[in-house]
Amino acid sequence: MHSPSELLKHVEQAISEIQYPTYPGNLYQPISYIMSLGGKRVRPTMLLMAVDLFSGDIRKALPAAMAIETFHNFTLIHDDIMDNAPLRRGKQTVHEKWGTNTAILSGDVMMVEANKHITNVDVSILKPALDTFNATAQGVCEGQQLDMEFENRSDVSIPEYIDMIRLKTAVLLGGSMKLGAIVANAKPEEADLIYAFGENLGIAFQLQDDILDVFGDPEKFGKQIAGDIIANKKTFLLLKLQELASKEDHAKLIGQFVNKNNEDKIKHITDLYHNYKIRELATQEMKNYLDKAYSALRKIAIPEARKSEIIKLAEELMNREY
Repeated sequence: MHSPSELLKHVEQAISEIQYPTYPGNLYQPISYIMSLGGKRVRPTMLLMAVDLFSGDIRKALPAAMAIETFHNFTLIHDDIMDNAPLRRGKQTVHEKWGTNTAILSGDVMMVEANKHITNVDVSILKPALDTFNATAQGVCEGQQLDMEFENRSDVSIPEYIDMIRLKTAVLLGGSMKLGAIVANAKPEEADLIYAFGENLGIAFQLQDDILDVFGDPEKFGKQIAGDIIANKKTFLLLKLQELASKEDHAKLIGQFVNKNNEDKIKHITDLYHNYKIRELATQEMKNYLDKAYSALRKIAIPEARKSEIIKLAEELMNREY
């Protein structure tokens, strides 16, 4: 079995070898730019880990890995436009550097480039690979739409929220791993199990993100703490609080939504989280999905020793600082 760091080298090498057209320059330069900004490359790496798990050929899986990473970065360009974000990985976002219209077009071309990559897989598995890639891409777009719609709704339920993060975040991880299984010619039931592992791991990861946003160490977490509270973002924590709060506390919570003093707002809502043990409930929900992920992985009829690197990477993903 290869280690994640070894597989990451394959991913980085493959990215460096991609040659985009040079004309028109302003269409393709943004693509080279965002693809070169780095990041953890978790999705293509886990795709290759799934290939390795089922004893497939890493080199034959690189087109699928490039399709996934290209698609992921395409979503980042468009997400940054929708969020009006000035920075991505510490650098100017594409729309800030080249303008919104060019960023939209470059993103569109990235979707084309992603499809070109996926069509380079072996012809014997092209149909299931395309089906999985397209279902994954469609799911991510559905999740983004639901996330935007939830901003203007006051009646979002926890099951709806879980489904939204499943689509927006988790299906890309699950789809990546299923693609790896398909390239490695795994049995359909095995491909479904590794998909379930990735999807449930992705949900657990996002739930942990919700928790860390409020209770994490800002230096170790790498993000502004309580940004979700400031933005009135509907996370598992907030929805659980709304579900459990007394009428009096619910009224206090609603009042905090319009509080312009961020420090005061964070304190009052965090106090309510403590009072209703929301952190503990969210942690338990996160663990439930992590258990589902490992349960799916255990059902794959492959020696446990061959699963060790995937488990190690999953643990690293989930072992972020509080």
